[in-house]
Amino acid sequence: MRTRPLKVALLGCGVVGSEVARIMTTHADDLANRIGAPVELAGIAVRRPDRVRAGVPAELVTTDATALVKRGDIDVVIEVIGGIEPARGLITTAFEHGASVVSANKALVAADGAALHAAAEAHGADLYYEAAVAGAIPLVRPLRESLAGDKVNRVLGIVNGTTNFILDKMDSTGAGYSEALDEATALGYAEADPTADVEGFDAAAKAAILAGIAFHTRVTIDDVHREGLTEVTAADIASAKRMGCTVKLLAICERAADGASVTARVHPAMIPLTHPLASVREAYNAVFVESDAAGQLMFYGPGAGGAPTASAVLGDLVAVCRNKLAGATGPGESAYTRLPVSPMGEVVTRYHISLDVADKPGVLAQVATIFAEHGVSIDTVRQQGKDGEASLVVVTHRAADAALSSTVGALRELDTVRGVASIMRVEGE
Repeated sequence: MRTRPLKVALLGCGVVGSEVARIMTTHADDLANRIGAPVELAGIAVRRPDRVRAGVPAELVTTDATALVKRGDIDVVIEVIGGIEPARGLITTAFEHGASVVSANKALVAADGAALHAAAEAHGADLYYEAAVAGAIPLVRPLRESLAGDKVNRVLGIVNGTTNFILDKMDSTGAGYSEALDEATALGYAEADPTADVEGFDAAAKAAILAGIAFHTRVTIDDVHREGLTEVTAADIASAKRMGCTVKLLAICERAADGASVTARVHPAMIPLTHPLASVREAYNAVFVESDAAGQLMFYGPGAGGAPTASAVLGDLVAVCRNKLAGATGPGESAYTRLPVSPMGEVVTRYHISLDVADKPGVLAQVATIFAEHGVSIDTVRQQGKDGEASLVVVTHRAADAALSSTVGALRELDTVRGVASIMRVEGE
């Protein structure tokens, strides 16, 4: 074993960073044996030193992150501060000064991954980010390495624990969205400002990363169609149950049937109770991968939290340190296919549409005509009427999203349709 330690700079010491520091300290001997050399935590950059957690060596703490990554003797920089800046500048500076980088920053990788990979390659450094997607679940490395010889066609997953907790509570207790969100906040699953989670931004960043790796093409968060779950109602959940389904916020990345394009989207969807993802409860994550040779694979586990995310960070740290000792680098960006990302209008799936209509003869025929005129075939219809008003639930066969959108637009023009109560896709069949 080499006696000179590999030096590590840690950027950020919040929930995840403090766990990384703790594990590096308490498991130092094990890490050294696995890597083949000691690993030394050389500095910890924070914005608020008064908030550094107990057990973190005070002598390592600094507020000058730039000076830390510029030291020149740092072998690996671990970035867990999140956001775009100053993280991007610090990572680029780290590469320029000879360090490889381990990051948990999904927002940055989803927005600017290509440029970061290019900077790493230009300086002979590694960029690893297993912790950016699905916490402790090994997913990035299996897609990037284990399935490198296979053709991945679809990635379908629950990649945000907060939203899965909310939808699970709505399903199991009959609670409304606001009530379930309040419970998620009280238990610490939701942030004080839950926008990134409930509006789908967090899941969209992860979808962009997964699609890029799975399909060997460049996909950014701007390419991902995004819908949150704030409009999901208890009535939607109940309707899903009547269909033998449950509602999940899904990240869906697909290769077109002809292989000429890809799509990436995040939105609530009904999935059959027979699908493996339907049984994912509470704040857990799970990702379903479909490929030519391996078939169907499912990855499941805790998708967030200090210790689970730190586990993924340290797995990357071991890999990067081994590469350093070998004088090599691991896999970089693979974007050779250069496939375009198709717009949401070209996505083909099934739909569940709930309409408030007048309860009188001929309404169903009018609605059916609108669907037929726009090329959307109806699978089932359920109608319930009372006191001159009725609820009409239509489930379609597979149709293009653009065709469904034009259908809904035409339905809203009918005098007998008083409102479109909800539209939800049906996936996983």
